Amino acid sequence: MATEALSASVRLRCWVPRGVYPPQTDTRLLGRALRREGVTAGADVLDLGTGSGILAVQAARLGARVTAVDISWRALAAAWLNALLNGRTLRVRHGDLAAAVPRRRFDLVLANPPYVPAPGPVPPRGRARAWDAGTDGRLLIDRICDTAPTFLRPSGTLLIVHSHLCGIGATLARLEHAGLHAEVVDRTRLPFGHVLRSRLAWLREQRLPAGTTTEELVVFRGEFC
Repeated sequence: MATEALSASVRLRCWVPRGVYPPQTDTRLLGRALRREGVTAGADVLDLGTGSGILAVQAARLGARVTAVDISWRALAAAWLNALLNGRTLRVRHGDLAAAVPRRRFDLVLANPPYVPAPGPVPPRGRARAWDAGTDGRLLIDRICDTAPTFLRPSGTLLIVHSHLCGIGATLARLEHAGLHAEVVDRTRLPFGHVLRSRLAWLREQRLPAGTTTEELVVFRGEFC
């Protein structure tokens, strides 16, 4: 599947194979926050869970040296090809979050991790691995927040996006506990997608208020105090 991703002002070519998370509203929201950061030529950027790689390509287009990480080989292939389609280059690394780039620190880290609450364990493979994130949706969010000081430079910034269903306050508190100043820098509300609609009964058992049919996507910004 080939698409134009992010926004009309960016117009990046994007190829997304089956099993790889395609650019969606959360991607565009995080891309908007990325553009506000004023990335300069030579900045070192890490894209955790790169998926199609389109955010990594956007950062490269701004002049950054970008490392794209994913646990999916198929996603890394898509990221590499999408960089090629847009005349950019990426360093691609296979692995589990920042463990794929040990002892390296970055000026800017982007993260659009899986964050959908799921009634069962995270599947070891397949499409659902791109969104399922444990019963509270925080399986990877908490790991990223807790380890952020290990992969950020002293002047570095973390941008992470997820649904309000995972807890906005929980992420702010987690980043603050890790030693970062944290704030919400963007948000948007949209109707539940097909995955959340398919889990409505279970979500209501988990205290989702009756009649709720929308979620809020939120971008958090963390930096050292």
